[in-house]
Amino acid sequence: MPINKLTVLITRPENEGRVLANKLEQLGVATHRQPMFDYQSNQSLSMLQSVLAQVKQPNLVFISVAAVTYANSLYALALWPKGKVYAVGTATAKALQALNIEAISPKIQTSEGLLALKEMQNINNQEFIIIRGDGGREHLANALSAKGSTVHYFESYQRIWRQLPTTIEQNWRKFKINCIVVTSDAILQNIVQLLNLSDGYWQTTCCWLVASERIAQTAKAIGLNHVINTNGANDNAISDAVFSDVIINME
Repeated sequence: MPINKLTVLITRPENEGRVLANKLEQLGVATHRQPMFDYQSNQSLSMLQSVLAQVKQPNLVFISVAAVTYANSLYALALWPKGKVYAVGTATAKALQALNIEAISPKIQTSEGLLALKEMQNINNQEFIIIRGDGGREHLANALSAKGSTVHYFESYQRIWRQLPTTIEQNWRKFKINCIVVTSDAILQNIVQLLNLSDGYWQTTCCWLVASERIAQTAKAIGLNHVINTNGANDNAISDAVFSDVIINME
């Protein structure tokens, strides 16, 4: 697909979406931003203190950049009791590094990739706090518990989903959207609910860039044909996929 024929719809929250759009546009790719949700704080300092009071030197697992940002805004992460610190993705690891906290991050930026790390193999009787947003998968916590660990959650932020009109699809068609970035199953499901799938455009013509194999399988089960796994939700992984897969391979 020629680069001048490509228009990428970015569905990430406002700030992250703007950064990705700027990166792609500097590379000559047209973008359109439509955040599907916004963030807001979900906890109080007293709630955090209640969790920290239950542990001594827990390993900390951060699921996203937002988890780092909102947890740190409540109580400086440098002051948290902690053993090892883990970040599911490289962007999250960089957010921690900016706070002078070194985190272990897997090459495969998923819960499965994290669980495959050698540091995760002998963790019986260890304590973990998973810092995340409201809701989400239970796979990581269940797997850590099965390995003999004690797991606590701290949901530092919540997602406020935007109420978008069903007519928004017409705007996306007007903007000639033919590539959509999806970084979670929840975003995928929300987008699909807005689309008219009867004419086949979104299934057969549009390319879907998804952040993990799990999301890719969901997208294919929905009937989306051109699904590319970027193997990560960070800007580099997404922009690399645009040039290595979408522009070169899509006709």
